[in-house]
Amino acid sequence: MLTRTKAVVVALAVVLVAGGVGIGAWYGHASGQAAQGGDEYFCPMHPSIVRDKPGDCPICDMKLEKRSAPGRAASAGASGATPRRVLFYRHPMDPSIHSERPSKDSMGMDYVPVYADEAQGGLTLPDRAEIKVSPERAQLLGIRSVPVGSGFTAGTVHTVGRVAIDERRREVVQTRYEGYIEKLYVDFTGKPVRKGQPLLAIYSPELVAAQKEYVVAVGAQGRLGDSSVPGVAKGGAELAEAARQRLRALGLGPEDIAALDKTGTARRTVTVVSPVSGIVVQKLSVEGMKVSPADRLYEIADLSHVWILAEVYEKDLGAVRVGAPVRVSLSTPPGGDWRGIVRFVSPTVKPDTRTVEARIDVDNHGGALKPDMFVDVSLEAASTPALTVPDTAIIPTGERTLVFVDKGDGQYEPREVALGARVAGGYEVRRGLSAGERVVVSANFLLDSESSLRAAIARSTGGH
Repeated sequence: MLTRTKAVVVALAVVLVAGGVGIGAWYGHASGQAAQGGDEYFCPMHPSIVRDKPGDCPICDMKLEKRSAPGRAASAGASGATPRRVLFYRHPMDPSIHSERPSKDSMGMDYVPVYADEAQGGLTLPDRAEIKVSPERAQLLGIRSVPVGSGFTAGTVHTVGRVAIDERRREVVQTRYEGYIEKLYVDFTGKPVRKGQPLLAIYSPELVAAQKEYVVAVGAQGRLGDSSVPGVAKGGAELAEAARQRLRALGLGPEDIAALDKTGTARRTVTVVSPVSGIVVQKLSVEGMKVSPADRLYEIADLSHVWILAEVYEKDLGAVRVGAPVRVSLSTPPGGDWRGIVRFVSPTVKPDTRTVEARIDVDNHGGALKPDMFVDVSLEAASTPALTVPDTAIIPTGERTLVFVDKGDGQYEPREVALGARVAGGYEVRRGLSAGERVVVSANFLLDSESSLRAAIARSTGGH
């Protein structure tokens, strides 16, 4: 009985072993077929995302693309096709970190294989590389390009400006002697004055003494003029002339000296008059205060002619030139338009606003333009032919302005360009593109990301 039981156990063991070997052989064959003939799906923007079935990228929600699995590529190599050669494996987040063999980062993410054909794109800029995109992927990403356009730069550049006092029409009222203010005739800022209008009366002991010396010198000249001694008569005349020159040096005008000659009496106070017609924009004098030649008493500005200081951006400088006509307008009441001429363009750029100041001369006889008022400025320039690109083709990086040039056959080259004036739908291109070239106008930011990544790979392979 025991012998029969042992025989049954042995028979069952043999059957199980045979069955296991058959199942293992079948499984190995099936898995070998999947490894050799299967496909995998990856994200074109995040190559570390690889799946064995269709789906969406968990990072950017982009539809995964299909490609041959590595086992199939090896099989293709065995059948005579050229396999893709892996140069190294890079960190999924930092292209500068790579490994000789498959690895994982600290978060468990697989390193991404870098193939030889991916590192062939040359660096066209220090941080950008030319890239190649298959037609299928280009269609999936929505890459679209248009020819570089041709048009005309805008005939008018619109900007803003600020009304300023014409520096050539400002006058500062000061004295050339010490004294005391006894009377103010113009006693508040903003008061309009005429040329020759009295501003204030000053008592100056120094000036009174100078007047008396002049009266004495003129009297001596009269008495010594009849002398028979030539030197005496000449000395009297020279003394009177020296006293007269001193009065002129102290600021007395011909009318004051003529009145002194007529009356022969020194005046106690002297009236200071306005040297120009205009508006008192600054008043620093007060009755009773002591004044000296260093003190500013009034500042008077002629506002019948003003400056407009227009802020012109660097891209619009080509439309600004000395002598160009300008239209100035007020968008707020009372409104109105004025015509002017560009008289000066600053040779420097303001670092805070990145603008250049253009100075415009404008007549302001009505007085509607007030200092520090903001106005609209239209710089009228002749239209000139130019190459143009759409707004959507431009990629500002902060350091430079880029576009991607479609060179055909899926080749896209990053190109630095210099932009000019604004035109309808885009900008003038002053440097970087030629007529007949095509620029990418959609999905170019995705190309820029890929170009930056390829540049980092190219730099890392340079010393690999």
